[in-house]
Amino acid sequence: MTFYSSTQDLVSQLSAGTLKRGDIKKMAKEIKKDHDLAMELWETEGVNARLLSVLIMDKNQLTQEEINRLAQDMEQHDVDQRLTIAEWLMANQLMKSKKTIALLQSWEKADAPILRRLFWYHQARLRWSGQTSPDNTEQLLDSLESDMETADPMVQWAMNFTAGWIGVYDAEHRERCIELGERLGLYKGDPVSRNCTPNYLPEFIDMEVAKRAA
Repeated sequence: MTFYSSTQDLVSQLSAGTLKRGDIKKMAKEIKKDHDLAMELWETEGVNARLLSVLIMDKNQLTQEEINRLAQDMEQHDVDQRLTIAEWLMANQLMKSKKTIALLQSWEKADAPILRRLFWYHQARLRWSGQTSPDNTEQLLDSLESDMETADPMVQWAMNFTAGWIGVYDAEHRERCIELGERLGLYKGDPVSRNCTPNYLPEFIDMEVAKRAA
């Protein structure tokens, strides 16, 4: 830990009210990988400390048991903070090795809602990032049709997001995704920020397909 005299010094800096997310990423670049420090920071329970923690963890030391503990700890934070920590964990650790990707792909029925959300968010990402869609689309659609209506709101959003991107990139299943959105009516009529796409599936799919056809 070259740039910080002690963990306490680092935690003090992370607690500064003026700290921005970009500052946390700069700290991570200075520290590089330090799993022991990451776990010390995680145990302080501060949101900035946990964001830095997930950036400097060693992905090779992340087991399912350890991830379950992290997911449980995230429940201490409000929803926005929880989602940010989880998404940083996915982007910076879970998607960086075959072992952790395999864990991520096993979480459709995980006990922790945040892990179920990551499962679905990952499925959506595989499609919108331009990669070849996995061969599990039919299975996902079956699950979406049976489970999305009653899913935890945090998970439901990611399920809907996945259905949207399936509808955009998989013309064969587009009508099925639109019909799902019409039947459930999720997010229909919700306010939409300027330059953003509605979450309501029929509108989302139509707009995103049109963008790609232009």
